[in-house]
Amino acid sequence: MEDIKAFEFSPENEKKFQATVKKYPTKMAALLPTLWIAMAQNGYLTDEILEYVAGRLDLSPVHVLSVAEFYTMYMTTPPGKYHLQLCRNLSCTLCGSEDILAHLADEYEIFPGEVTEDGLFSLELVECLGSCGTAPVMRVNDVYCENLTIKKVDKIVEGCKAGVEPEEEPM
Repeated sequence: MEDIKAFEFSPENEKKFQATVKKYPTKMAALLPTLWIAMAQNGYLTDEILEYVAGRLDLSPVHVLSVAEFYTMYMTTPPGKYHLQLCRNLSCTLCGSEDILAHLADEYEIFPGEVTEDGLFSLELVECLGSCGTAPVMRVNDVYCENLTIKKVDKIVEGCKAGVEPEEEPM
């Protein structure tokens, strides 16, 4: 039987954690960036990871869980290989994000809050991606896809299916 190793920061992330804690007056103040470090290492936050972070910051596990579940930027379930974040704020809505959402559902069976059966895509509706001037906008993992059209979304999704991640567009 294989030993299951408990979560702990990698040596590189341990250095990031130590540097982060030094920046703040209290350990509690370092919670949000510490969750980022943990999520970057694992891809999402498990109960075990939340307990680990709580222990490292001398906080209660329920406090850490409540923070992780309050902020939509923290994922507590595994995302798809390509995590799509579609902006639903006013500028994007006025420029067609609702049509894009309907297209993702109708054409690709990608629905908000779900991971596709093949594990390739997850979709999250977000309040604002801070790119109102290039609306509608969607993040694919960490890449902003701006000035979206149905045709452009098809190219992005089909590219991801073929293993080609979208690239950041030049400004």
